[in-house]
Amino acid sequence: MIIKNGTIHNAVVEEAFVSDIKIENGKIAAIAQSIEAKEDEEVIDASGKEIYPGFVEAHCHVGLARRAGQGRGNADHNESNDVVTPHLRAIDGIDPMDENFAKARLAGITTVCTGPGSLNAIGGTFVAMKTYGICVDKMIIKNDVAMKCAFGENIKFGHGSKSTATRMTIAAVMRDILSKAKRYMEKIDAANGDKSKYPPYDIKLESLLPVMRRQIPLKAHAHQANDIFTAIRIAKEFDLKLTLEHVTDGHLIVDELAQTGLYMAVGPTLTNAEKIELRNKSWQTPGALSNAGCHVSIITDSPVISLDNLPICAAYAIKAGMKPFDALQAITINAAEHAGVADRVGSIEVGKDADIIITDGNPFEVFTNVETVIIDGNIITE
Repeated sequence: MIIKNGTIHNAVVEEAFVSDIKIENGKIAAIAQSIEAKEDEEVIDASGKEIYPGFVEAHCHVGLARRAGQGRGNADHNESNDVVTPHLRAIDGIDPMDENFAKARLAGITTVCTGPGSLNAIGGTFVAMKTYGICVDKMIIKNDVAMKCAFGENIKFGHGSKSTATRMTIAAVMRDILSKAKRYMEKIDAANGDKSKYPPYDIKLESLLPVMRRQIPLKAHAHQANDIFTAIRIAKEFDLKLTLEHVTDGHLIVDELAQTGLYMAVGPTLTNAEKIELRNKSWQTPGALSNAGCHVSIITDSPVISLDNLPICAAYAIKAGMKPFDALQAITINAAEHAGVADRVGSIEVGKDADIIITDGNPFEVFTNVETVIIDGNIITE
């Protein structure tokens, strides 16, 4: 396939440019001023159109959370029987038939990072996946990209007096399991490959080994400033990689966060502040953080906000002071980096997956239409 004469916004350089894109075997094979099509190649004339990388959602629960019009029986994103569940894997619960995938891809969202909710201190692993397909195993870009953990009201009220009635208890529960995982890892390392000296198998501790070895980050649900600092404190104590999710109070602690170098996924903001810890929710947060040099993604937290509204969320952030190019990166390359899959998606570059959208205007304007969606080099029509 050749896409010709479109104005390319590649999410890497701010200046858009007119060029052709050649797609082969599901990858971007070339980007040049003029690429001649072979006789058997499909040609898309994108003259007068805008071309963007497929949008990326860095944090959601699509395919796991309750779908529209369906009851509790379809909700698979929160495990209420145990507050510590690192052994849960999103891939085992995702339903590709969730209609939110179709809504998302037709709106230009081609990749999502989806996984467990925030009812548990440690919740299990997220996956990064495409939004098109019928078999989750074939949609996956990268499995087990991050280990969900959570702080604040959802855990306090989700488990209540059973186990985590205060923020202090949540932190203590987290330190307890991480300490056990650290000792488990040290015993395995000390065995030097002699499995007869390994500690007794523990599925929870085994599941935490990639976190303890800094192979994947803790993905920390934290809205309130004190919860954000607790997440950072615990990650430092155990020398763990960390990403911050939601960061509702981020604009109030910009200077502190700018010193961390952490990836931050901001949102969902297109909702009411229905909890105390959301009282400072503001569209100014993404821009305040990015203007201070922070690495920012914008998220819907779907199904909290419908995934197809991701570009609109970026538009509101622009209205509140975020630079337009920063907002584009917040739903493309930054989100891909946040999810650990920027080698495959998030920008229009040679060698990356051919996940491309063609629009009739600026996607941050409400009247703009996504006219063509391409995922892995295939035009998606439904």
